[in-house]
Amino acid sequence: MTQKRRIPRLLQFALIILGVYFSFILVFDVLLGQLIPKSLLTMYMVFVVSGVLMVFTFTDEGAQELIAPIKALVEDPSKKIIRNLLFVILPILAGYYTHTSMLPSFDAPIELRTIHPAPPSNFKAFGKSFSLASLENPYRKFEKEAPQYYRELIRDGGDIYIKNCQYCHGDKLDGKGPYAAGLNPSPINFRDVGTIAQLQESFLFWRIATGGPGLPAEAAPWISSMPVWENFLTEEEVWKVILFLYDYTGRQPRSWTNE
Repeated sequence: MTQKRRIPRLLQFALIILGVYFSFILVFDVLLGQLIPKSLLTMYMVFVVSGVLMVFTFTDEGAQELIAPIKALVEDPSKKIIRNLLFVILPILAGYYTHTSMLPSFDAPIELRTIHPAPPSNFKAFGKSFSLASLENPYRKFEKEAPQYYRELIRDGGDIYIKNCQYCHGDKLDGKGPYAAGLNPSPINFRDVGTIAQLQESFLFWRIATGGPGLPAEAAPWISSMPVWENFLTEEEVWKVILFLYDYTGRQPRSWTNE
């Protein structure tokens, strides 16, 4: 009676791994129609490879049988040609994969910029705590009470903006300042209807005062080159700049009462 020839353990190991991998693709992509994320598939396969490897090496005999072909390839003089070919081919394949994975992509990035991140209910700036729900521009009231003084405040805000902000946001507030080309993402275009026209003044005060480092940790990482302007401007100067932003763009700030 002839004994059936067993499939080598290393080949069994490879076939099982490949079978599980393509099973994931078949179930998720074909049957369920749901594309499985690459990161999730990689995590699953790490668990699968670890589990199968533990089963195959549970005994000393199993471990020795699994590595026997690899050991023979390295030590057996009769396999010198195959060994040398593999030692040439494998580094070339690894180098090619590394090279292609590092090539720049000209496709649009999948990360979408969130122009208006969710603000905190309270924040600290200028040595004190503020509540966004109750925070108001102390100079806004002069728009009706003292129009001439209000125009002076706007002019002051414009001077502050030109000295500090126009390098990134542009002298036309369109996000095309002289430094804008070196920033990614580009500075906010204040003239866009989707920016400050949708916001309360308290939101702008928070963003300007705390800058990029003040953005919330939730859903991080945020991308912002905005400096922490409370280190360079006074509280009053920030409010004046906000007046100028709305006046120049012809927008009115949203309020909690007209939402």
